[in-house]
Amino acid sequence: MRRLLLAVCATALSLPLLVPSLAGAADPNPGNPLAGRAWGVPRHTAEPQWLAYEAASGRQKRLLGRIALRPTSKWFGAWIPDGDIKQKVRSYIDASTGGDTAVVAQLTVFRMVPWEQAACTRLPTKTERTSYKRWIRRFVAGIGTEQHAAVVLQPDGPFALCAPDGSHVLSRLETYAAKRLGALPNVATYIDAGSAGWNHLDPANAVRQLTRAGVEHVRGFHLNTTHYESTAREIDFGAEVVAALAKAGLDDVHFTVDTAENGRPFTYTEFFDAHPDGVFNNAPACRRAAQRVCATLGIPPTAQVARKRWHLPARIRRLAREHVDGYLWAGRPWLDTQTWPFVRQRALRMARTTPFAAARGGEALSAR
Repeated sequence: MRRLLLAVCATALSLPLLVPSLAGAADPNPGNPLAGRAWGVPRHTAEPQWLAYEAASGRQKRLLGRIALRPTSKWFGAWIPDGDIKQKVRSYIDASTGGDTAVVAQLTVFRMVPWEQAACTRLPTKTERTSYKRWIRRFVAGIGTEQHAAVVLQPDGPFALCAPDGSHVLSRLETYAAKRLGALPNVATYIDAGSAGWNHLDPANAVRQLTRAGVEHVRGFHLNTTHYESTAREIDFGAEVVAALAKAGLDDVHFTVDTAENGRPFTYTEFFDAHPDGVFNNAPACRRAAQRVCATLGIPPTAQVARKRWHLPARIRRLAREHVDGYLWAGRPWLDTQTWPFVRQRALRMARTTPFAAARGGEALSAR
């Protein structure tokens, strides 16, 4: 597979920053749609991490660059009206790729209404269901048939299983989105399946959610969005889910792992043991390199999932080579409660304490 070079330098402000993410010649995952091409970095006035980086100088600018100069995924949801979503998607993709359809843009769909705890108490109305489908169609149209992209579909995916009276309405809506996204020839879609801990380490839970949500129509699934569990734990669990899906008749399913905030990994239980009154979605940012049960940046976004520099055990690296398409940053731990607004001090602390600080920009993504 030919080498793709860094498309533009970080200081060329008229063009988007691109980083290559390459796969080795002996890759056991030769169909990986995220490997062998550049990943776009969103340089857009709507991206708070980019604005903070642009306004900074000196050491703070270098630290913020560990977030702003890396490929991240922008979230799109119900706060964007049906009539605006197509253009919003198109503008974001252009800012990430410079109009180059061969560059991978990254997007996260968070459109379901109701969702999270509200999804456990009521079902979407007919109007909400109609709006969801219309929004999805226009979102898909915004990407288009030529653009290469990676899409994470509906973070906190396990909430679909808590719909009242065992209803499959939420899952059917996800399936609608999966079919539409899966029909785009250059888009790799990964349905969010929570995390290993959320599924109680039981792959059957994830299989039930994913098969209901239409995983057969897309590339696979995504793990660890908004969670802090270790990359090794997620890979181990994800491989078990892949095997269970294969037993159910779904072969060639792959997955991605979110590494935006698991530089010092911990579980849900460990968090509340350390922070009984804490807010899990807003775990304190690490202040010191030796601190634990705190959020800091994990492995930089890349399709080079089995590099030794990620400090994964040999067995986990073998599983990653076969099953994992990439490490993505769909999580946004530099935002308050991972939603809004951007918290500069939080971002600086995570950038300063990450154990992957030496993996800078394209350097982390260019070696075979």
